[in-house]
Amino acid sequence: MEPRVKAGIWVSMATRLSDIAGRPAAVIRKGDPDAGGILCVLRGREGLVVLSQVRDAEGRPAWLRATGPAPVEEQAADAYIERQVKRDPDLWVVEFEAPDFKPPFEAKIL
Repeated sequence: MEPRVKAGIWVSMATRLSDIAGRPAAVIRKGDPDAGGILCVLRGREGLVVLSQVRDAEGRPAWLRATGPAPVEEQAADAYIERQVKRDPDLWVVEFEAPDFKPPFEAKIL
């Protein structure tokens, strides 16, 4: 199992990578800087995709398309995020401009 990176450090890294790639990023909600979970919102031309941070079967970091395989409207993404924040008040929410729905960071998507 890989060691975990603190959530605040990971968010800083991801937003920097997005900036380097010329894609705007914004921290929508700050969570626990040490152990908070992370939701990434990918904003594309056809809607939004929300990625939820998970671990694969081997314990390595991965991402799950939490809102399903197809992009959703903003209201559906907001409703999903709101439900998750109610369950986990330490959750981070980071939004990335992603016309191709690919995150600006290396990611294994399940």
